[in-house]
This record gives sequence, structure tokens and C-alpha cells, in this order.
Amino acid sequence: MTEVTADSPSASAAELRDKLVNELVTQQVIQTREVEAAFREVPRHLFAPEAPLEKAYAQTHVATKRDENGITISSVSAPEIQATMLEQAGLRPGHRCLEIGSGGYNAALMASLVGPNGEVTTIDIDPEVTDRARACLKEAGYPQVNVVLTDGENGCAEHAPYDRTIVTVGSWDIPPAWVDQLADGGTITVPLRMRGLTRSITFAREDDHLVSQSAKICGFVTMQGAGAHQERLLLLRGSEIGLRFDDEWPAEPDLLNGALDTERVEVWSGVKIPRQEQFDTLQMWLATALDGFCLLAVDPKLDTGLVSPQNKMACPAVVEGGSFAYLALRKLGEEPDPVFEFGAHAFGPDASALADTMAEQIRVWSRDHRGGRGPSIAAYPADTPDDRLPEGRVIDKRHVRVLISWPTEDLPPAS
Repeated sequence: MTEVTADSPSASAAELRDKLVNELVTQQVIQTREVEAAFREVPRHLFAPEAPLEKAYAQTHVATKRDENGITISSVSAPEIQATMLEQAGLRPGHRCLEIGSGGYNAALMASLVGPNGEVTTIDIDPEVTDRARACLKEAGYPQVNVVLTDGENGCAEHAPYDRTIVTVGSWDIPPAWVDQLADGGTITVPLRMRGLTRSITFAREDDHLVSQSAKICGFVTMQGAGAHQERLLLLRGSEIGLRFDDEWPAEPDLLNGALDTERVEVWSGVKIPRQEQFDTLQMWLATALDGFCLLAVDPKLDTGLVSPQNKMACPAVVEGGSFAYLALRKLGEEPDPVFEFGAHAFGPDASALADTMAEQIRVWSRDHRGGRGPSIAAYPADTPDDRLPEGRVIDKRHVRVLISWPTEDLPPAS
């Protein structure tokens, strides 16, 4: 492996790398000695040679390829999400592993974890990406990683079966090949998109379906090739406001044309939250509890302040007929310790009823699921009939039926 010593030309890289790892350990993103050792060993900057050293070791992604519109289509992912997924996957010495979506750095981390008796295969659909990954892996001292040019939809039968599969591109579906190529006891860790929300989920096989072992909030560049799936965008007020639908589309979208000409209705839930508390389970609860769920986005260049969502890039929203509502947040109290209250803003002829519905679901989340372990997520074959599925929100995709189910009373995990 490439060694960096204190008096070498790359000493500053070693210092920055240790600083980054120390931060991830302190933040409890890195939780095991094995993942910590891999992060300390692998020279991240060699996989992002275009970036300054400080950027290579910052807690952010490094874009390595963009499309004609400037959108990132390949990157070295943020170290936080890479560490999270490696901790979820639980790679061990001797494991045979597949990475779907290549860049080189994550494959090197995986190679460090599985050791000389293990095997790592990394695949990508883009020849520029695989060529770059192969060169970076060789320079960094990991030439043993198999780099294969292929569509990730098909996995890589050549080096199967796999004890661990890690998908490092945002996926809307789970193709059969990923499951078929697992070894007995193998798992898949995948950033799965459900109703527009992405969670990194580690799945294990249970009879004829997959069951989640863990789920963490994350974001990734989207899958290309046969597994690509585009969200549909419904524009309002010209293009100032967009409603993004991932799995469903309103039956009569034209009914929303005049919704923003109505007076805005505001309903506050009484549910308050301090600044530091995470509420990603609220987003997922609204996605499962509300029909017509979507994500609202505001074009920052056209923003007139007509809407004030909790998040102007991707805010939970719901459409019903000619009305829509979205999650809102208002500040209560003064700095340095303010609290915030969740509520709903709505427009359209049935705005009051729809805002009441969203506010009530916020209260249900706070009462039953806030601070809990979150939902169980399962993936069944696409031909599984309804009467064989447990109760929950079913999201139909091309290859699987995703089932999201919540405990009736979700208690915080034991400490």
C-alpha cells in the first residue's frame, strides 16, 4: 500500500486525512475500528486529483464528471455517507464484495476491509469512469480490485457470488440480478428511492423477499442505464414552484392550475422541535401516511415568497384534487435556544381540510414514532399478490414491491 510519512511530500495529505477521520469518529459516523483503519489507510486525494487537498479531505462530495447541463453524474461521495454505508454493510476479512457505481475510492476502502483473502469487484456503465477508477486504484496501491465496464442493472455474474453488495448510486428499484448473485447470508446495501425520499438500506434475504436491517438518510447521483428512472415534475406559477412525483402522478394535474390564486391556509400542529433534533422519520412517515405525496421545490431565481416550505429544495407535500399542502416550520423563541413548530400551508379549494390532514399526521408521528427506530422496509417480487403482503404502504416498482410498515407504537431504541 502507498505509505505516507511525516517527512514525505504528501505529509499534508496524511494530516488532513487523520483530521477527517478524527472528525468522523467524534461524530460517531465511524463506529468500528475496522472502518476507521480503512479510512486512515486509503489516500482519498489520489481519487480526486483535480481537487485541492483541502477539498479532497473535506466532508463533502467531489464531482468527477458532469453532464452537458452541469449536473454531477459521477463523484467521490461525501466521506460521511461512505463511512455510514460501510458500517451498515459490515464487511469482514475474506468477503467477496460487489460495488455498483464506481469511482475507485470506495472500492479501495472495501479492499482494505476484506484484506488479501477477500475480493472486491467495482462496476460502472461509463467507460470514462471505469478507466479513471482503474488508474486511480493502481496509483493508490489497490490494483487487485476488479474493475468491470457493465450496466449495474445486471450486477456482475463473472465474480459472483457476493457476501456484500454495496450500491453507490441512487437506485429506484432492486433488479433480480442483485439478489440472485448474493451468497448465502449475503446482504445488499443500497440507496433506495421511495416516493422521492432516499434511504441507504441494508437488506438481507428472508425466504422469497428482502428485509431491512438498517436504514439511514442519504443522497446520491442517480442510476444510469436500464435502471434509470426519472421523476416527473409538475410546474406551478410558471416554473417558480415544482411538485416532484416519483412513483405516482395526479389523476387530473390540470386541477392545480388555479390553486395558487387562492388564499394560503396555515395550520400549526403544536409539535415543537429543537434545532439539533433530526426528523427524517417525519418525512418518511408523511410519505407513507399520505396519498398523493410528493416533494415541493422552489426555483431560487424565481422565488417570490408565495410559498415558504420547511425546505425549498425538497419539501414533503401532498396533492389532493385541486389542492396541495406542504410541510412548514416556524421559529418560536429567541437565540441561542429557539424551538421550531411544524405545521402545514395549503392552497386550493380544499386547502383547510388538506392542511388539517397533514397537521394531524405530524401529531401522529410525534406521538407514535418520534425518536423511534423508524419503519421496517421490505422488498417483495413484483408478482407478489396483495393478500401475501403484510399491512403497510406498498410502492410498486418494475422489479419489486416495496413495503414500508411502522410499529403501532415506535419506542426509542434501547441504549
